Amino acid sequence: MIQDMMISGPEDLFKVIPFARLLDLRLELAGNELTTHMPFAPHLIGNPMLPALHGGSLGAFLELTATAQLSVFETFDHIPKPVDVNIQYLRPGKPIDTYARARINRVGRTIANVEVWAWQEVREQPIATLQAHFLIG
Repeated sequence: MIQDMMISGPEDLFKVIPFARLLDLRLELAGNELTTHMPFAPHLIGNPMLPALHGGSLGAFLELTATAQLSVFETFDHIPKPVDVNIQYLRPGKPIDTYARARINRVGRTIANVEVWAWQEVREQPIATLQAHFLIG
């Protein structure tokens, strides 16, 4: 069962979460700096008229990036649970690869605060950002 598995890093996390596998998320870890990569796939399109990435897949990508960054910071005996999530969709996601990075602002005894930004072509032009609190204890 997922809840009983020891999560000792982002690789473990992405292996046990089926939606991470559906999104085909990939990781690049340099020290404590994690970059996640969501390769484009046709099933990620939400609006075929534009075409643009589906907000749900982009939101899940952001949330999973935050959770993965937390797993770099600390080993958990359960997957951190989102308590409060705020996503800002800044511009349409094009049908190309998407990247994200997270920053942990604070980790307390029971709650962690994380922010994430996702981009496609230019890192300084995010397509979406996330602010979230996670239950960790």
